[in-house]
Amino acid sequence: MMDKMKLIAGIIVFGSIWGFAECIIGPKLSEVGLPSGALMTSIFAIGLMVTSRMFYRQRGMQLGMGLVAGTLRLFNPFGSCVVCSAIAIAAEGLLFELIWYKMSLDLRDLQTDTMRVSMGIISSYVCYVGGYITTQILTPIVSTSGFYLENLLGFIPQILSRGLLAGIIGAVIVPSVLLLKDLNIKIIKDRLYYPTVAAVSLFCWIFVVVNWIILV
Repeated sequence: MMDKMKLIAGIIVFGSIWGFAECIIGPKLSEVGLPSGALMTSIFAIGLMVTSRMFYRQRGMQLGMGLVAGTLRLFNPFGSCVVCSAIAIAAEGLLFELIWYKMSLDLRDLQTDTMRVSMGIISSYVCYVGGYITTQILTPIVSTSGFYLENLLGFIPQILSRGLLAGIIGAVIVPSVLLLKDLNIKIIKDRLYYPTVAAVSLFCWIFVVVNWIILV
């Protein structure tokens, strides 16, 4: 069984990398006119969550990663709604857990290319669309403006169509990540593991917070 401290450290480092990507890379993609939401979900969110599931073989880890990444996203002033983005990220972690819950931890269910591509499409599409819809429901409640179903229904076609790009990219990302399926985090010695994850996590948080201070 995975050591709890090693698992917690893994959640923090993978969540921090995810949050760093959302705060630093996401805005750059938007600046050049690329669909940052679909790209961030399919490449970084799904890529990191599949990698962590493959390396650690633990359920619940991806939800924790989403909470860490969502919290870090709150320290970046980019975008019209920072809270929306944080909620979407956390929702993606939860949705990934639900999609992959019945999947074997050693990923033996993904032996065929068809299954890998299918899980890539489903995971990316559902996480993107589900995260987007979740923000449309929860953000008005959090902001006390109130949630109105008719407002959400008007955006549904647009949300569903935007998810297609995420699904297509996910069809490539998941099979690509699974090429590393023989790697296991347990082979890394503790004396290397903890200093490395601490350094990477600190770098992500310090960089984002300093960037936040400068921009604010």
